[in-house]
Amino acid sequence: MDQNFYQQIFESQKGVPAVPPNQVISAWADGLICLLFPERADCFPVSPEEIQHKFAIRQKELESIMAATDTCRQISNKATGFFRKLPELYRLLNTDIEAILSGDPAAKTRFEVIRAYPGFFAIAYYRMANALLTLQVPHLPRILTEHAHGITGIDIHPGAAIGAYFCIDHGSGTVIGESTIIGSHVKIYQGVTLGALSVDKSLMDRKRHPTVEDGVVIYSNATILGGDTVIGSNSIVGGNVWLTRSIPPNSKVYHRPSIDLVEQDILE
Repeated sequence: MDQNFYQQIFESQKGVPAVPPNQVISAWADGLICLLFPERADCFPVSPEEIQHKFAIRQKELESIMAATDTCRQISNKATGFFRKLPELYRLLNTDIEAILSGDPAAKTRFEVIRAYPGFFAIAYYRMANALLTLQVPHLPRILTEHAHGITGIDIHPGAAIGAYFCIDHGSGTVIGESTIIGSHVKIYQGVTLGALSVDKSLMDRKRHPTVEDGVVIYSNATILGGDTVIGSNSIVGGNVWLTRSIPPNSKVYHRPSIDLVEQDILE
């Protein structure tokens, strides 16, 4: 190949931030989830002291990952801050498990939800990523949520704000945008999009995505767009609905398809 090509590749590498491989970052997160939820693990600590020791190891691993991320600053403070958030993160994840278990008739046990449900996996990764994002840790939050996206088909931006008792049923094709706000006891199904009306880059610092208040259920393939769009509490949004304006609390919105049959169609 032309020598200029090699030079072009070399020049393109200048200024690219050093970040550990995605596999290293996701392996750390998997290890932490397995420590929080032994249902996902194949070994179990025998004492609280051993658990404390394993958490200390995970904290050192996080510090090492951040130290290898050359745009990350205040590494020790941020790693300590993340692990101080773990009790609250654990509490929230347990509410999510409860919501999935009570909201899906097919879910038989807590073990099944933790081990096998893509919704729980995606939410767990989101909650870790969101905690890191609030501490202004660069790169890692988006890498974590995209790892979960690749495995589950559920795309949750780490910047979204999501309350307790969050249930994603099935989940494939679900998209939750960066400035989405979701209250507590919300349930959404597969193919739901909580997105922006415009992808204009000038709007990047504005609220572009909807607000979904407490107790809302959104059925499959519904699309809700816009930063000013508010889905009022305890509302139901039916499948295939397209919404770009707010609805008041306790609303029910359905899509009503029209099917026209001619006699020839019926005969065939």
